[in-house]
Amino acid sequence: MADTGVIFKRCGCRNDANRRLERACPRLSERGHGSWYFHCSATNLLGRPERARRGGYRSQAAARRARDEWLATTGEDRTARSWTVERWLRYWLSSRTSIRPTTKLHYTRDVERVLIPHLGRLCLADLDARRLRTIFTEIAQTTNTKGQPQSASAMQHLRTTLRAALNLAVREGVIATNPARHIEVPSYRKPHAKVWTDGRVAEWQRTGERPSVAVWTADQLATFLHGVTNDALFALWWLTALRGLRRGEACGLRWSELDLDHGVLFVVRNRTTAGYQVVEGEPKTAAGRRAVALDRRTVKVLREHRRRQTQQRERRLAAGKVWHDSGYVFVGKEGNPIHPSYASGRFRLLVKRAGIPPVRLHDLRHGAASLAHEAGADLKTLQDLLGHSSIVITADTYTSVLPLAQRKCADATAKLVLAADRRTREKIRGKSRRNRRHQRPAKGVPTPARPANDKKPQVTPPTTGTASRTVTTPPSHPRDTHRPQRTETTRGLNRIPAGQASDDLARPKGLEPLTF
Repeated sequence: MADTGVIFKRCGCRNDANRRLERACPRLSERGHGSWYFHCSATNLLGRPERARRGGYRSQAAARRARDEWLATTGEDRTARSWTVERWLRYWLSSRTSIRPTTKLHYTRDVERVLIPHLGRLCLADLDARRLRTIFTEIAQTTNTKGQPQSASAMQHLRTTLRAALNLAVREGVIATNPARHIEVPSYRKPHAKVWTDGRVAEWQRTGERPSVAVWTADQLATFLHGVTNDALFALWWLTALRGLRRGEACGLRWSELDLDHGVLFVVRNRTTAGYQVVEGEPKTAAGRRAVALDRRTVKVLREHRRRQTQQRERRLAAGKVWHDSGYVFVGKEGNPIHPSYASGRFRLLVKRAGIPPVRLHDLRHGAASLAHEAGADLKTLQDLLGHSSIVITADTYTSVLPLAQRKCADATAKLVLAADRRTREKIRGKSRRNRRHQRPAKGVPTPARPANDKKPQVTPPTTGTASRTVTTPPSHPRDTHRPQRTETTRGLNRIPAGQASDDLARPKGLEPLTF
């Protein structure tokens, strides 16, 4: 409901205490002294009372006309003109109640650290694509909390956050279009996992540079696992490296979700962090709730881990110390579940002690997919193993072709080409044999040449007894299709001499048997 409000006059005169007189100035009745203002309120688009106070008008009539124009505008326009970007971003964050805590933490960081300092004072109605492009260009030239230039992924995330906030403004009808859709930021390509080959290892030892996402070979993984056999979290490293569990899935695993008799593990929760605060909830995706098959060696590792945990519990209870039966598979000294960040820090320390090329704890998940693929698992099996909602993620992001698999592929390709070449040569030889009518003469024996004036032998049938007769070919014999058609001559038909075999029939010129 709209309130017509009040129209008043005030000035900037001050008293002896240097305080503004405002509406108490005795000179307000003088013509041309002070200016006119209006103050009123109306309900905005969100159902909240929106107050407006405008001033600087030379006459009371001008202030009244400005008030009437403001009250006549729609709720959308009033909200867009009165709400700043800072106010809207905070309202948008408060309305995000169904997102994951980690996602909300990332949104809050973008809003508080970058977007509000650069855009907070602008009104929603003043946002356009040109202004946003200019501001994002300025943001790209700043540094992050670590003193490094803003990365392409950070700029992409900032645009995503602002676009999501302004999409709500579009849905609420505050603004007509989303200007954040037209912001151009540096393109970002997700890093592809690289295998620690001998060449990359030598380069890392020489310069210290390492890929952002790296994968161990089977030999390197075996070296690491052999060196951490006595570590209290050996089963965690084993499960992550061979079965591809996420860090939160492994840290949130409970003994009630393990069936060691049947060799199966059930993933039903994810224990992760938002900042340093632990958040435990559902798996990352709906496909994350899955059953993971366990081999006999993994079952043996988990049984040994449970035996060690039981011994640790008995020692603490015998010493009169506290032990919490939390039911988690991976616990600390007092039985409480470990912090996910502790698992990452412990893994980095063990890798550094092992003296092997460094990888992240999450990179073991990439390595598990690559090793399983090399062992013969298809992409659908890998998708179920890793708990991905799409097989495209499994194929593009989490599967690196290891050197051994590349060599197998190269050998198979070469064999395929060589087999095709061999079949082609055999086919050519077969055609040559069919075209050959005479046996190849022995080496060194010259082939007898026919005299130049020798005429074609007459075709005569073989003689039986004393009677001989002439055998002629049918009058409707097919013509030679390899030569131009010619008319019959009166020379007569070919005859086969009595001592000549039927295979030695004279052929037209150009169709003589091939001689090699």
